[in-house]
Amino acid sequence: MKRIFTLLLPIFIVISFAFKGEGDKIPAATIKKLDGTKINSNTFSNDGKPIIISFWATWCKPCKKELDAIAEEYEEWQKETGVKLIAVSIDDVRSSAKVSTDVKTKGWKYEVYLDENQDFKRAMNVNNVPHTFLVNGNGEIVWSHNSYIEGDEEKLYENVKKLIKGEALSH
Repeated sequence: MKRIFTLLLPIFIVISFAFKGEGDKIPAATIKKLDGTKINSNTFSNDGKPIIISFWATWCKPCKKELDAIAEEYEEWQKETGVKLIAVSIDDVRSSAKVSTDVKTKGWKYEVYLDENQDFKRAMNVNNVPHTFLVNGNGEIVWSHNSYIEGDEEKLYENVKKLIKGEALSH
């Protein structure tokens, strides 16, 4: 019995770390700012207020639609709730030069980071983009959503407001 436990324990540990779920903290991974400065993802903070982390790519039309839709309301969201959006591009080294151009062209006011090696993407268990996470003021993941259809940004914002009020979030 002890031998079986010894064999199964490492498997259980690997499985438990493989899935980013609600209540998990933002994992550590090295990513870059648009100016090339490296930072650790687990240093994301917003003075106890919510953070939205949106994984996207320059080649992903639904990603850009989602970020554009949020951009239209973002200033109001910030005034009302203090939420911060962090957009994480999963473009590789070859296509990451397009990220800065997209951000400037679109006029996005978000913090934008490059995950060229996709270390943060893997740590967050993101399989495809867009993938959006809502993080509470303690740095814990409390909600996530994969894909985008028009109107999803409204559901996201409703969850931001519920989070601030301490209410249960809707999936």
